Amino acid sequence: MSQQGNNADGTQNRTSFERRGDREVVVTRTFNAPLSMVFRAWSEPELFRRWWMPKSASGVSLISCDMDVRTGGKYRLEFSTSDLNTMAIYGKYLEVVPNDRIVWTNDEGEKGAVTTVTFEGQTGKTLLHFHEVYPSREALEEALQGSEAALPEQLDNLLSSKGD
Repeated sequence: MSQQGNNADGTQNRTSFERRGDREVVVTRTFNAPLSMVFRAWSEPELFRRWWMPKSASGVSLISCDMDVRTGGKYRLEFSTSDLNTMAIYGKYLEVVPNDRIVWTNDEGEKGAVTTVTFEGQTGKTLLHFHEVYPSREALEEALQGSEAALPEQLDNLLSSKGD
């Protein structure tokens, strides 16, 4: 599946969403922004919280964003729903190479994926690869309920809140 997203200058960028095999998802997107800016949006909590929640997730808000983005560091994102319930996603950073890659675990359950985001500079633009590997086909199927549309929307949010 591919979706279109608008760049800040009004041009179109394609978000490519691809299933690979029974346990993997790969999303790619080019941003009209320098590599360092896109990396910062993924690695600095005050910037990350500006774009992470898709607008379509009405009734859900990100209420806490703790990120120690370094190899061996941990993260915890806590969400509140309209009925005042909370939920959290958390894990640890397996590898962080500034302006190159971030690899983390999703430890909130047995079905959590390992996520790798890589950043590739291309003359003022950044090619981003988002790759998740799940422990089973069932875990991937469960995760895809809603995320196939949400991640491209989140990436659209990143474009509109670059954190200059």
